[in-house]
Amino acid sequence: MLNVGLIGFGLAGRAFHAPLIAVTPTLRLAAVVTSRAQEVAALYPEARVLPSADALLADPAIDLVVVATPNDSHVPLARGALEAGKHVVVDKPLALTVQDGRDLAALAARHGRMLTVFHNRRWDADFRTVEQVLREGRLGDVHLAELRWDRFRPAIKPGWRETPRAGAGLLADLGPHLIDQAIRLFGLPGAVSADIAIQRAEAQVDDYFELALHYGSRRVIVGAASLVAAARPRFALHGTRGSFVKQGIDPQEAVLRAGGRPTDLGYGIEPDSAWGMLVDADAGERRVPSAAGEWPRFYEMVAAAITSGGSPPVEPRDAIAGLELIELARQSAREGRCIPYSVR
Repeated sequence: MLNVGLIGFGLAGRAFHAPLIAVTPTLRLAAVVTSRAQEVAALYPEARVLPSADALLADPAIDLVVVATPNDSHVPLARGALEAGKHVVVDKPLALTVQDGRDLAALAARHGRMLTVFHNRRWDADFRTVEQVLREGRLGDVHLAELRWDRFRPAIKPGWRETPRAGAGLLADLGPHLIDQAIRLFGLPGAVSADIAIQRAEAQVDDYFELALHYGSRRVIVGAASLVAAARPRFALHGTRGSFVKQGIDPQEAVLRAGGRPTDLGYGIEPDSAWGMLVDADAGERRVPSAAGEWPRFYEMVAAAITSGGSPPVEPRDAIAGLELIELARQSAREGRCIPYSVR
């Protein structure tokens, strides 16, 4: 049994990490660093509540540290945990700069500790279905793919994500997920062009982005917006044999935010009405049953990597590649041109 220390009990810690840790048989949520002691006691009475990250890192009984805090604190907390000899899970993004991401990966390697990043959207029901459709060759050669995450939030939400500070803004929030999914589906692009904007009157950080990833003649569009009441498809892929279009957002987040658990009946299962549409150029239209969402797989793979020495669920180099593309996207938006990308 591995003892887990969770830093942060806001949305990410409370709704995403803690429930997944709690259902992983080889993990035990031993301690939480937070000011929300009563909430922790109500949900996880066996977990100790600690006042500071330093207190957690000084505890020799803690094997794995999970960093679920605002983006600009990820690097110092992860660095401290690795230097204390802990294995580390960092909520996305791994870091705010490519160099910081590389430094963390190198530090983990020097200390012989596992470092991974919470790109849980790899285990979304819709994304797993897209992977299946592509794996089976149903679309032929895909020339256009669009991965979008639209919201309708005219009002500015309180909190650090919409406050001018390092790591705030929509690109830093949703960009890592969408870019990671694009790389998983199509590999690394040859170039990137981007448009990043502040669209809402009261917004102080970017609330819109659209990145075009160039793969020869193929274009993969990843984008998000905050003023879209009629959301565009979450996925739309178009190839030489047909198209696949999927609306809606994976159901797992809504369940966990509402206090549900991954062990609940029907967790991760989409209703028939949410299935994607496959349009075959010869056979016409038909619904494709959605694969099951499997966020618990992330922490199962974390535990296996630590105990058996296997690969982590997300390699640090994957997260670093995403950071490289985000940096190039910001450069593209500033300079108004397409920026070549090469593996560094």
